[in-house]
Amino acid sequence: MYETLRLAFFRLAASGWVPSQWFEPNLPPVSSRTAKTGPLSLEVVSHCWNYSHFLAYQLSSLVLFPPRKLSVTMTVFYCPDDKQTERLLSFFAEQTVPGVTWNWQPLPRQQLFRRAIGRNQAALQTQADWVWFTDCDLMFREGCLDTLAEQLQGRQNALVFPEQERCTELLAEDNPMLTTGAGDPQVLNIDTSSFTTQFPSKATGPLQIAHGDVCRAVGYCRAIKLYQQPVEQFAKCHEDRAFRWLIHSQGEPLPIPGVYRIRHVSKGRYNGSRANTGVRTTLRRLQSWLRENTQ
Repeated sequence: MYETLRLAFFRLAASGWVPSQWFEPNLPPVSSRTAKTGPLSLEVVSHCWNYSHFLAYQLSSLVLFPPRKLSVTMTVFYCPDDKQTERLLSFFAEQTVPGVTWNWQPLPRQQLFRRAIGRNQAALQTQADWVWFTDCDLMFREGCLDTLAEQLQGRQNALVFPEQERCTELLAEDNPMLTTGAGDPQVLNIDTSSFTTQFPSKATGPLQIAHGDVCRAVGYCRAIKLYQQPVEQFAKCHEDRAFRWLIHSQGEPLPIPGVYRIRHVSKGRYNGSRANTGVRTTLRRLQSWLRENTQ
């Protein structure tokens, strides 16, 4: 009950009902943030638990469309208990990609299940100019990272995001796109004809590109202990909203092409009964329909 109340409080607080300075007074002012120009460095931070069939496409996108105008550190938090993901990471560790450094970070599953723990660790330790917090179902295809490098020149924003992304409909687990990703590790391309354009209104969880100076100063919800506590099951990612609240930004939209995301019905990272899974699936379909019709 106590944790439920704490979750409810921080969800309410992140809606703007509570001054974020009460929890995070160390946000660096705009004037103190580096306005970096020239070659930039980017750290991409992703999580994977039972989603290796999505992660395969994400890592493949970096192999197929390597960056030329910035250097990328691809950080993946995972748990060695997830053998399929571990096997996939071992395969990609052998792929040499100009401008890309692979960085695999194992965590106990209880820490992996609270996504803010890995994101906070990466934020505090990063040496990059910018950090892209994302999910493993997102791909960086043609023109994405090089256009991002151009758009970030001299910027001091706390947070930016792509003004559009290309998404699939909600795919079932037996969709050929997903079953192919679940096969032996390999570099995979994808048929993009089934993707449609979506227009996010803010920097949502997979689209949060944060200034490196901000990350090093405040981490990722570092000041909220609840979001840094391990859990036994994968926690709902309410901290995405809290992060925007703590850094005083919903994000600045930027015209970045090549952002693709595989949307899927089944949440493999969650555990539960068949009935509970069915309810989640129905809710995801409803949420998807509402988003698309609102747009």
